[in-house]
Amino acid sequence: MLARDLPADKLIKKVAEELEKMKEFEMPEWAKFVKTGVHKERPPQQKNWWWLRAASILRKLYLGEKIGVNRLRKIYGGRRDRGHKTEHKYKASGKIIRKILQQLESAGFVKIEKGKGRVITPKGQSFLDKIAKNIKE
Repeated sequence: MLARDLPADKLIKKVAEELEKMKEFEMPEWAKFVKTGVHKERPPQQKNWWWLRAASILRKLYLGEKIGVNRLRKIYGGRRDRGHKTEHKYKASGKIIRKILQQLESAGFVKIEKGKGRVITPKGQSFLDKIAKNIKE
């Protein structure tokens, strides 16, 4: 069973639970107070939002994309309400994405390839595939 065969929401939820148990993935103290981007009005309300974002980023990398911080900022960005003016798309916070990618690297799930961005390692692929197999059973 491959992780790409499962619905994203089920996989991300289960991966986030597993990441929460690992010592490499601790939510920084400042993350309780920050917004995830300028397009948001308030910080996230979910208690486990840090691990959900980490699981989502890991899944994005698993799907075969070679991604850098800037492209992830575009993916997780959104439209900002500017009152009477038309809405514009804004990027998400880069600090959050960089910190999560650093945690994924320290866990051995992601590595940097020169000129290509970050890619998932075989350890990261097997981690997601094991979780997908457990979900299917």
